Amino acid sequence: MARAWNESRPWLQPRVRARTLDQRAAQKPPRKRLGTREFWDHTRTFLRAWWIWVAIAMFLLEKGFWPGALLAGCVAFLFYHTSPHSHPAVYPLEPDFGAASDEFRVTMAGMTGMPLVPGNNVEIYNNGDEFYPAMLDAIERSQHSVTMEQHMFWNGQVGRRFAQAFAEKAQQGISVKLLVDAVGSPALSDEIQKILRNSGCQIAWFRPIHWYTPDRANHRTHRKSLILDGRIAFTGGAGIADCWLGTAEHEGQWRDIQVRVEGPAVLAQQTGFAQNWLLTTGELLSGHEFFPLPEPAGDLDVQTILSSPVSGAGAVGTMYMIALQCARDYLYIANPYFIPDLRVIAMLDDARRRGVVIKLMVAGKRNDSWWARQNSLRLYGRLLEAGVEIYEFLPAMLHQKTMVVDGAWATVGTTNFDNRSFALSEETNICFWQPALVEELRQIFIADLARCQKIELGTWKRRGTWQQTKEKFASLIEDQV
Repeated sequence: MARAWNESRPWLQPRVRARTLDQRAAQKPPRKRLGTREFWDHTRTFLRAWWIWVAIAMFLLEKGFWPGALLAGCVAFLFYHTSPHSHPAVYPLEPDFGAASDEFRVTMAGMTGMPLVPGNNVEIYNNGDEFYPAMLDAIERSQHSVTMEQHMFWNGQVGRRFAQAFAEKAQQGISVKLLVDAVGSPALSDEIQKILRNSGCQIAWFRPIHWYTPDRANHRTHRKSLILDGRIAFTGGAGIADCWLGTAEHEGQWRDIQVRVEGPAVLAQQTGFAQNWLLTTGELLSGHEFFPLPEPAGDLDVQTILSSPVSGAGAVGTMYMIALQCARDYLYIANPYFIPDLRVIAMLDDARRRGVVIKLMVAGKRNDSWWARQNSLRLYGRLLEAGVEIYEFLPAMLHQKTMVVDGAWATVGTTNFDNRSFALSEETNICFWQPALVEELRQIFIADLARCQKIELGTWKRRGTWQQTKEKFASLIEDQV
């Protein structure tokens, strides 16, 4: 019966003899794993393991040493709630295509889950004296809705001016919804909050910290999105604060870049806001006020990368990895906190071996984060030995986050080149392939190089024992800065 049953279904018959299938297949070469861990890398991982500190606490408690047991328990509690639960790529692509190819576009869209959207216009703004007026003008012209997701909304002239602009629109009956990170914006004064609330603006705090919610501390929104009518959006490195005023001529004027997007691609930024607004307030946004029918505003294809730690594999980190591996001519990276892990260092080394020129521009001594500065300095040696050119921006705090690859692709966004942005924060990056716009961003990078100091390997090696000690100490929380 079984034979007759099989004969009635010829598709069940194997195409080759079972004996052939049993033969051992040709062995493929083993996959190359990214990153080679050194002794201090293993030591740091061991010291940050929360269960080690639990064991120490229990041992000290058994010995009757209560103060030490309590301290070890607190360290275990801290490390348990601050350890990232991400799943980074450790096996590299081996592409035979570059950033100018259609394969690169399709791969980027497929791996990040973010499509290219046609019909847009993009403008680049340098420093606060350019982008703040443009943002305020767009607010004043809005007719249906104003939404903002902001990591840094601080007190001061700029904060009050934006609060007044928001309040004016709310008094006109326009929906104004502001989502502000509870950790990034502690300096938002009662005065500004009063202006906003009394005028009818809705303001909500993203993941506020309480003693009973320690698990909220690490997951922040680092986005800086301002969206008008669902048709125009701004994003980039800048928050709403006085430190971005000026043109980055001295220490009090941060260097930064924002982009203005108009067209159907704005939907992605509005989606990011709406999802986090729903998470925070329980309010579901809908209708043409927030999600208008798409209308073309230009001829530019734009990819908006929304990254969230909820997925466990940050889309922006994936974007950077693909770009690094597909570079063929040059990589120009500007980022204030460049703290690459071993995977990225291996990718940069491979890129240099392919003949790619890599120029890295970072914040120098005028850095707002001591921890980030020390962790970045510690890694200079590995990068310089790999052939990466490192430049520190001198006049002011460099804060833009940009990358240009081969004159074919570029990105501007909120993402720092560190584990916090890749694995712990909500981030947004705008990507485009339009040659004129990519060239504009390249020229901005070249102009900024004139205000930088190039770091030499010999100088870095002579930095002294005390400096090296500070770097190793800071590296204990490398994945938190």
